[in-house]
Amino acid sequence: MDTSLKRPDYHKCRWKRGEKTGTALICIGITGLFAYFFYRSVWAMIPLSVIGTAAFWQTGRRRAEKQQQELAAQFRECILAVAASLQAGYSVENAFLECRQDMLLMYGEEALICRELNFIKRGLHINISLEELLSDLADRSGCEDIEQFAQIFALAKRNGGNMTEIIRSSAGQIGKQIELRQEIQMLLGGKKMELAIMKVMPFGILLYINMGNRGYFDSLYHNLTGAVIMTGCLAVYLGAYLLGEHIMKGIVARMA
Repeated sequence: MDTSLKRPDYHKCRWKRGEKTGTALICIGITGLFAYFFYRSVWAMIPLSVIGTAAFWQTGRRRAEKQQQELAAQFRECILAVAASLQAGYSVENAFLECRQDMLLMYGEEALICRELNFIKRGLHINISLEELLSDLADRSGCEDIEQFAQIFALAKRNGGNMTEIIRSSAGQIGKQIELRQEIQMLLGGKKMELAIMKVMPFGILLYINMGNRGYFDSLYHNLTGAVIMTGCLAVYLGAYLLGEHIMKGIVARMA
């Protein structure tokens, strides 16, 4: 069992061993790609390292979002198991302890929800209330679904009510939200592929022309005029990239 007291913050990316180094190497490669195509200079990697840093940050942000979605999906299964235990006569605290075995069978020891249930177990053993533990998870999770559940659970625990029905209803609502997000991702899959192709197409065109006509772009490198022109091209490319990402986020927000 994991005995670490450090609780993860899911707003930040949680890197596995070797992933951070691998991502950093990929971002260095991206920086080198820009330096070659736009300036044909190793020294250009120094100012262009800003692009590599931004790519690393964006990768971490996307991984964090993926982890949040994974945690939300696992949490839904967890509270469904809790509801089943409540029907079997367990107290709500014991139901959360018992459901860990189900989560181990479904997801494995290293799953996010299993680690969180370990924290809940240790917290209950030192007399921290379940409401506080769920509230802490909600704050760290970055998941709106878990935050809503923690609020509903605290109100129900404080004011009384059919806990089994409340938990089942919350699980159903979380499930609907997850299914909606999955449908949105499926609908946008083609558009995301088109955007990815558009991102790499300029490099493919430049490479094709350069391979077919050696020296065709030589006048654009290693001189002031060429550097100014290529810097302008780089600015246009980055602007188009950011615009594409902004449009995609806007579409997701409207569909959600």
